[in-house]
Amino acid sequence: MMMRKTLAALRLSAALGLTLVAALDAPPARAQLMVFDPSNYAQNVLTAARALEQINNQIKSLQNEAAMLENMAKHLQRLDFSSLGQMTTALGRIDGLMSQAEGLSFDIARLDSQWRAQYPASYDTPPSTNDLARAARERWQDAMSAFRETMRVQSQIVENVRGDQQLLGDLVNQSQGAVGALQASQAMNQLVALSTKQQMQIQNLMAAHYRAEAQDLARKAQSEEAARETTKRFLGNGKAYSSN
Repeated sequence: MMMRKTLAALRLSAALGLTLVAALDAPPARAQLMVFDPSNYAQNVLTAARALEQINNQIKSLQNEAAMLENMAKHLQRLDFSSLGQMTTALGRIDGLMSQAEGLSFDIARLDSQWRAQYPASYDTPPSTNDLARAARERWQDAMSAFRETMRVQSQIVENVRGDQQLLGDLVNQSQGAVGALQASQAMNQLVALSTKQQMQIQNLMAAHYRAEAQDLARKAQSEEAARETTKRFLGNGKAYSSN
């Protein structure tokens, strides 16, 4: 009986000793190694990559919007160049010459009254020889003035064309250097305006030229009528001479 108790005590002591040794040899709980899960790690990396891609896409979208706004600002930028003043000044010089025209006026109301006075269709009372000569000289002077005005308009147009050469170069440079649609459109509009101005100059020149030609033809026709009237007065009724 005593033997059995002793053996049981020895076995218990051995078991306690082994447990104590195992406890002493085991590392602390905080120093234990973490378990690595490859599948969980791959999933986390994939999630982070997707989030980074979304951020990059948002950055690109913001960059595109900024570029679009910048382009819109360029297209809306106005052209800091205007040739309107130069064009209107050149046309104003020609208009001034046209308004200073002597003789028959370009004004319709004045033209009608001047025409009736200088180019009568018939003579109510027989004019004297001095009256006919004076009227013929006035018509000749008006015709010469009309030709002079035509040449003055021609000279002014030539001067304007010299200025247009520099203006044309400036407008082309502005058009080529336009940073947006609005600047290009404004430069093109000014080029069209320059072409229109040149056409208006030609129209004024044609008006002055044809006015001078028409006035000279009317002068010649009126001189023929005056010559017939003078001849008629000279011949009288045919009874100036008699055989008796």
